[in-house]
Amino acid sequence: MRYEFKFHKILAVKEREKDEAVSIYQDSVRKFEEVAEKLYELLKRKEDLEVYQSERLHGGLSIQEIRHHQQFISNIEKMIEHYQKMVINARNRMLLFQEKLLEKNIEVKKYEKIREKDYLKFTEDLKVFEGKQMDDISIQMYMNREG
Repeated sequence: MRYEFKFHKILAVKEREKDEAVSIYQDSVRKFEEVAEKLYELLKRKEDLEVYQSERLHGGLSIQEIRHHQQFISNIEKMIEHYQKMVINARNRMLLFQEKLLEKNIEVKKYEKIREKDYLKFTEDLKVFEGKQMDDISIQMYMNREG
């Protein structure tokens, strides 16, 4: 007797769905990291610029240079706001895909558990069947000796 899991095709589909969910989740993590890295770079750039401007103020700056620096900082702040929104969106997408991946994992685990239990039942039934066969063989051998 050969064991065959009755939900084999469903399990294969669920595993394929889980693999797709893993891929989508990993992609969302990568995108989140890229956007977060860009936000970090902008924040660092703004901080460096403010330090530079502060140092230059002590040495004396023209009003034109001060305006130029303020305009540049203002533009960076707008970009920072934009990237903060992008980071929030990317994080939300990542968490959503993480949740979907978790659901797919649970589904696959359920079918794997069913397969485990089914296989154990199959092996137990097989042992019982083999035991009956051995009994039948023993009875036949006994009857052949007697006859």
